[in-house]
Amino acid sequence: MKKSILILLFFMVQFVQSQIRGVTEKGFGIVNLEKHQFKFDLFSPGISYEFGLFRNQSVSTALGLGMATYEPGYVFGLALNNRYRYYHNFQRRIDRDKNVSGNSGNYIAAAQAIFFSQARLTTNVLGPDDFNVGFYGMVYGIQRTYPQGFNFNAELGAGYYKGDGIPDGYGPLIGFTFGWVGTKRKPRKPVFD
Repeated sequence: MKKSILILLFFMVQFVQSQIRGVTEKGFGIVNLEKHQFKFDLFSPGISYEFGLFRNQSVSTALGLGMATYEPGYVFGLALNNRYRYYHNFQRRIDRDKNVSGNSGNYIAAAQAIFFSQARLTTNVLGPDDFNVGFYGMVYGIQRTYPQGFNFNAELGAGYYKGDGIPDGYGPLIGFTFGWVGTKRKPRKPVFD
């Protein structure tokens, strides 16, 4: 057990070092990503923030209305969504003269969502009145930001739903947001310093 933890730790250190080397060689290392992107979501009212980490990788968090549908039933209400995104098609979009500003691209993400009991609007899951539900899984998403600042994000995935005092289960995650980016975006074509 200790041996496998040490091996995993070694590979993680190697990965971080390779990312840091890329950062020092090419500026901040996130040529196509926005360093910070703040959005107001209109379709499912809420707010979201995305932070560019490394080349083609970002972390995002969003607070807004959401729905959890899995084996025991459904929950609808306020949800906190967290993603670790890897955008895989920036270079192909640039080669085809398509927009990449505002993190316009397709991504694969590790996803987490928490549906809070205090802000739940409706449910059909049997259990205590104050249960929270958490989602842990993977999603594939498409995000586009247009020159006027309008943004849409659609994602589809699957994972494990874990509840407090209620049955756990597997189920899908479907998300769609439409909103406006409130932060300044990079020019349509990337600029290298």
